Amino acid sequence: MSEVLEDDPRFRHAVVLFNAGQWYACHDGLEELWHETLGPDRPVLQGILQIAVAHLHLERGNQRGATILLGEGVGRLARSGSEALGLDLVHLRQASTARLRCLQAGGDPAALPLPSLQPQP
Repeated sequence: MSEVLEDDPRFRHAVVLFNAGQWYACHDGLEELWHETLGPDRPVLQGILQIAVAHLHLERGNQRGATILLGEGVGRLARSGSEALGLDLVHLRQASTARLRCLQAGGDPAALPLPSLQPQP
């Protein structure tokens, strides 16, 4: 299933949107795919989706919502391996975890790098 999903133009477009910080549009694309996906790729998609929505909350000034969803997304991805869907999940988890810890400490993660969806090394 993941090879098919990796080749889906909607998935590739959602990755581009995620990396461009276009969280709302990315969310729409990923959510559609998430509803259609079964198996081990489903929680990975959900984790990525939650991280995108967390950043949408941050843009809108909702730090509490961002903290909750970032924590859920990181937690969901922690149960996955280091790679899925052709993506480097270690990198995604590390960047997201750093931003989550900053939020949990009451800080502003704006100075930290945004998470990105990078291809597997």
